[in-house]
Amino acid sequence: MPPKAKITRDMIIEAGVKIVREKGAESLNVRQAAAVLGCSTQPVMYHFSTVSELKAAVYAAADELHTAYIMTPDESIGDPFLSIGLKYIRFAAEERELFRFLFQSGKFGDMSFDQLMGQEETSSLLAPLCSGAGLDEAQAREVFSVLFMCVHGAASLIANNSMEYEEEHFKQLLTRTFFGVIGAVRGEDV
Repeated sequence: MPPKAKITRDMIIEAGVKIVREKGAESLNVRQAAAVLGCSTQPVMYHFSTVSELKAAVYAAADELHTAYIMTPDESIGDPFLSIGLKYIRFAAEERELFRFLFQSGKFGDMSFDQLMGQEETSSLLAPLCSGAGLDEAQAREVFSVLFMCVHGAASLIANNSMEYEEEHFKQLLTRTFFGVIGAVRGEDV
């Protein structure tokens, strides 16, 4: 008789991402992960002593997927900053359940908007905005905050409703918002 396949931590996390993608975060539990893997709950509990640990590991994996998705440049869009915004919205349309899991599960409930905007991930996006638009860091942070609200709002509307992702519409919206807010932070008449 061949030995049983060893269930690894990575296999369990992959199964968890699959569950969230297909059934939503509320379906993620030890029993569901075991069912996807075709094993008992024992291997899952060996690697994750609580459901909270399992959810945290699946969240981290989903966050990595999201980051890789939005940060991979889309040459057809041209502007890298516009590409990130459009891909953020497109991710919400293509991966509705993962988007909800990442951004609407209360993860940022104890964080202010300024704290969210001050995270390391945000800071890495400010340098290209400063150099590309000729802004200082404070101006770039203000522009980014407005754009984030616009992008995240559009993505949330799509993820939570039956709205469709219309790239040209969002491209025009983000471009107008971008130039409008840059003019506003520079004190130009808009």
